[in-house]
Formats: sequence, structure tokens, C-alpha cells
Amino acid sequence: MSANTAMAERYRNNFLKEIEEQVEMGDWVKMCMQCGVCSGSCPTNFQSAWEHPPQELFMMIRAGRREEVLTTTSMWNCTSCYNCIVRCPRKLPITHIMHGIAEYAHRLGMAPKMQPTRFFSGLFWKNATRTGRVNELKLSVGLYFKDGFVQGVKNGMAMQSVALGLVKAGRLNVMELFGGHKCRDQKGIQAMLKKAYEIERTRKTAKMAGQA
Repeated sequence: MSANTAMAERYRNNFLKEIEEQVEMGDWVKMCMQCGVCSGSCPTNFQSAWEHPPQELFMMIRAGRREEVLTTTSMWNCTSCYNCIVRCPRKLPITHIMHGIAEYAHRLGMAPKMQPTRFFSGLFWKNATRTGRVNELKLSVGLYFKDGFVQGVKNGMAMQSVALGLVKAGRLNVMELFGGHKCRDQKGIQAMLKKAYEIERTRKTAKMAGQA
């Protein structure tokens, strides 16, 4: 049984409870009064990439529309400007909830596979946590070639003048592809990450126990 199937079975017919227990600050969703101030305050102006503004997502959660919420690209478009939080009359932590839903959808394997923000977030996290520092060259190559080899070459050619400028300025070293700079205490970095994961698991377990 997949993680998503197991979770859906556990919270059958109660998607709001699932969000409250599994998503950061998800217990605030029920406080939304659908005024739409968050949408009106968003600097993205809800271009075509936005399927559902925040207050609509919150209503969909309360209506039990699990599949639609967890597979939408909407929460991945949040720019973390915090305008919505500042202007919300009930002070809902909307930005945190949006990112929390995105993280939960990712954890369940339901998030859109090639959504740009999701792809970059995953690529950046793996890059940074591997050595404790970001390898800019490997990160750029990963982005350029995300749509295949041919498109990667085209992307590289389009950015060659920028790349040459960075090489001349000493900000880009082609040898980074074969190793790259890293933090000295590699064991310490991994121990820190392991501890952070443990703390997060403990926090979520405590939250679920308190709501049981």
C-alpha cells in the first residue's frame, strides 16, 4: 500500500483533519472566512499558473476535495512575500500553510512532477545537503538539463556569455563539476541534518497525539 493510499484510508472523509495533523499550521485552515484579502494582496496577480488562490484552496480542503488540492500547482507559486499574512483580518499564517501543503503533497508523491518550483527546491536541497554548501555549477547544469540533453545544450548556449563572464570574474570554475567546495566537518553536517529530521518527526508525533 502506497503512503498516499494509506493516508487517504486513515483520514477517509475527513481531509480537513488530515491537513490539520499533517501540514504545518494546518489547524488554521478552518479559521478562513473567505474574504479574499489574501488573493487581492498577492503580487503575482494570479497569472495562468495559479489554479486556485489561497482562500479557494482552504474551502476545497474543508469540502474534502483531497485529490484536487494535493495535485494542484497553486501552492508552489507562492513567493513568500507575506503580504497575505500582514493583511489577513484573522492573521492566518497563509504563507506557512501554502508551503506546508506543498511539502505534504511532495511527501505523498502527489505533487506535479516537473513543476518548476518543486523541481528547483528538490535540486537545491539535495545539492546543499550533500556537502553543506551549494555547488552553483552542478545546480545550474541540473536546471539546464531538466528537460533533456538537447534542450540542456540549447540552454547552455543561450547562457554562454553569462558563463564566460562568471569564469573571467572567478565566480565560476569548471572543475566544480568534479568535486567542488564543501564544508570541512562533513560528519557534523550530516549529524545536524539527522537531528533536525528527528526533531521534526518528534514534533509531528506530539502534534498528532495531542489531537487524537
